[in-house]
Amino acid sequence: MERRLRILIWHIHGSYLNALARLDHDWYLPVKPGRPPRYTGRGPTFDLPPTVREVPAEQVRHLSFDLVIHQTPENFFEDQYAILSREQRALPCIYLEHNTPRPHPCDTRHPVDEPTVLLVHVTHYNRLMWDCGRTPTQVIEHSVAIDPRVRYRGELERGMTLVNGLARRGRLAGCDLFLWMRERLPLDLAGMESEQLGGLGDIPYRQLHRRLAAYRFLFSPMRYSSLPLAVIEAMTIGMPVVALATTALPTVITHGVHGYLSCDPDELLAGMRRLLQDAAHARRLGEQARRLALTRFGLERFRRDWERAFARALALRQAVVGGRESESESEALQPGKGISLAADGAARPIAMPQRSEQQ
Repeated sequence: MERRLRILIWHIHGSYLNALARLDHDWYLPVKPGRPPRYTGRGPTFDLPPTVREVPAEQVRHLSFDLVIHQTPENFFEDQYAILSREQRALPCIYLEHNTPRPHPCDTRHPVDEPTVLLVHVTHYNRLMWDCGRTPTQVIEHSVAIDPRVRYRGELERGMTLVNGLARRGRLAGCDLFLWMRERLPLDLAGMESEQLGGLGDIPYRQLHRRLAAYRFLFSPMRYSSLPLAVIEAMTIGMPVVALATTALPTVITHGVHGYLSCDPDELLAGMRRLLQDAAHARRLGEQARRLALTRFGLERFRRDWERAFARALALRQAVVGGRESESESEALQPGKGISLAADGAARPIAMPQRSEQQ
């Protein structure tokens, strides 16, 4: 887009926000005392650009925005009614869906069913599996914003797993597979709550990739998850990846080219052992992974995709306004003008809100 937008967004995925905030717009994060979930603001571990500003939640309704981005059912069904004015709830909005559908992989209806909301999925697999109803959809694949000087070294003859809340998330995140692999070869764990499993804890994002670069490979044990950002981060620095051949990962990693990919744990174990024994082989696979990551998951492609999404979201709302209001009213309802639609709308109850994870 040519114009600079004022965008309200909640802090849900720190690493995703770190990439999204590289777009040249003004970003506003609502915060509350004590920094509870969704209201943590900039967060202590990320070096976000100065265009990302914190605003007290109680002051949000007094500001002017062009666009609102929701990322969880709580954002859409609770937070916007708690902190936004009626006029702000009439603004163009995007629902950014990070997760695969649950509880059922293909019969789950997405909680948002609104023809004026743009539903953005982070993988084509996710869009395929969600029942999105009337809601228009778009796919924007991941990108990461990490220091381009960080490069894979691989001197440690150990693997690394980066998963938040692995013990709590259980089999879905592959906790059992991680523990099984750790009994058979040297494998470390990092991420929020990883201390519960003897892990290294939540390593600050500004330090994470330099620490990661020392390990021989990344192991992602996820059974049923969206494409993990940890996989893209590892590939971007030139690290080989070992992962399950599930969800979107078979469309990214080629077995024996960028790492090892299989639904057979024994085959993955054999691949990890080869990487530990042959550092030169690990470097070759890692460099091929890096070339793929820079082309498919680069920030420039990510920016272009998001700019198209912003334009589409604004057009969706404008088309609805044009159909419901007079020409003069339609002009007043352009993004950022702070005039509401005729109907306020009511929150719909939903079942089992999904908690988002960063890795």
